[in-house]
Amino acid sequence: QVQLMESGGGLVQPGGSLRLSCRVPIIQLKYSAVAWFRQVAGQAREGIACISYNGDSTIYADSAKGRFHISRDDAENTHYLQMNSLQPEDTSVYFCAAGAHLGGQCRRNAAPAPYEYDYWGQGTQVTVSS
Repeated sequence: QVQLMESGGGLVQPGGSLRLSCRVPIIQLKYSAVAWFRQVAGQAREGIACISYNGDSTIYADSAKGRFHISRDDAENTHYLQMNSLQPEDTSVYFCAAGAHLGGQCRRNAAPAPYEYDYWGQGTQVTVSS
């Protein structure tokens, strides 16, 4: 069974930074794109960022552009989401997900959609508060 695992969440003050990590079994998901989502209870899951299977392309939601950065380190089987200039509205549970519905690529000119991803982590809570 393929399992992803997020870490790095926590409490941070407005304007602060966090780096989320996602352990991805690269051997099993070598040709999968990896994306980050977030979800507040009672609301739809929101796509934040995606990186293609080979790292050549990335895409960000408008809410993440200029503040968040997605990256991958295949040697470490780990993907990252660097989040800067965090605000209270960024408070959410953050999930990483992997999928190959688009041939390992990210959607063009649009944030990732949950239905494109087959494997999910359990989520990590990020709280932005003073």
